[in-house]
Amino acid sequence: MSLATVFPEVPKHKGKLAINALKARAPLNAEKVDAFLASHPVPIVEGSRCTFVHRGEADAVALRHRIVNQPQHVPMRRLEGTDLWYVTIEVPAQSRVEYQIEVRHGSETSTFNDPLNPRVAHSPVGSSSVLQAAGYETPEWVLPREDARPGEIVPWSMHSKALRRTVHNRLYLPARFRRSSTYPLLVVHDGDDYVNYAALKTVLDNLIHDLDMAETIVVLSNPGDRLREYPNYAPHARHLTHELLPAIEEQLPVVRRSEARCLMGASFGGVASLSTAYRNPDTWGNLLLQSGSFVFTDIGDDHGGGPAFDPVVTFMNKYRARPRKVADRMFVHCGIYEPLIVHNRSMVPVFESTGAQVRYVESRDGHSWENWRDRLRDGLSWIFPGPQKLVYE
Repeated sequence: MSLATVFPEVPKHKGKLAINALKARAPLNAEKVDAFLASHPVPIVEGSRCTFVHRGEADAVALRHRIVNQPQHVPMRRLEGTDLWYVTIEVPAQSRVEYQIEVRHGSETSTFNDPLNPRVAHSPVGSSSVLQAAGYETPEWVLPREDARPGEIVPWSMHSKALRRTVHNRLYLPARFRRSSTYPLLVVHDGDDYVNYAALKTVLDNLIHDLDMAETIVVLSNPGDRLREYPNYAPHARHLTHELLPAIEEQLPVVRRSEARCLMGASFGGVASLSTAYRNPDTWGNLLLQSGSFVFTDIGDDHGGGPAFDPVVTFMNKYRARPRKVADRMFVHCGIYEPLIVHNRSMVPVFESTGAQVRYVESRDGHSWENWRDRLRDGLSWIFPGPQKLVYE
């Protein structure tokens, strides 16, 4: 089944594709290929059809993308008489897809970012090229603006008895921060990664400046051993609730009510947020969960995620068997091109059954920091709306 079948509302491109027009100019030579590449941004987006190309001598070339339930290794064809390789796939409008190019020479295979595409997304594990399909636009509020007064990020470390280590966090203080005021509190798992790869500081500056979001104190929390501390780890939940929160309340003017507190995280950080609220009812009134690794099993024990997911599955199975309200308001977001989409969709009615107010958003994207970046305004402006909508005093 093609993506165009899944999303029938996406119009197909009418007329000859650019790559086919090039083929019609045979015999081809290097000069014609040069002119073709100079006049077409790569990938070539024509309606719902996107053509990926690679230039160079090779025994085989393939596109490697990250769209779940589709072949993620797509062989390219060589254009006869040239060193140009190509493949065309259908991608729905407003999609954003990360990919790389795989090239084989004999027994040697290498995978790398598309040298013809300047758009690159970064993450803690590396970088990928980015396809922006028809209709996708980078949100203007993720870009730095001269008119938005910048908040300040300052280091804030503390020793944690629960975690038996020094925790190296940072604080975001809004541009007009005053100790005579009081502010809601947002605690962000993988805080530095959100800043580095999802433009969180810029987003906060812009949303607060535009009054889309309340002025908020943000703890940029950073893990030690992430795979140990995030999947339903009691010391982590104890640290956030009984060490970090009291310290913040003692040192900074935050509102001391659950409805003015939010835990936020993506992937395993979503599990850490959910499990912390589960272990500490009536403390964290809001959760912002992005692509949560909410893996569970209905039958048997084989969850397919490897040992790191064992505590996640144990927790999620327990929660699904006896769900209870962990927060009053929950913003849940997931990309439809990632494997976790089924689990996130399945959890929404479970969360709603507890009486929580749930806002669920899907995006045509994958498990990536820019996907999470692009939905930050949706989540943050709903959790902590601007002062014209809600006052915490």
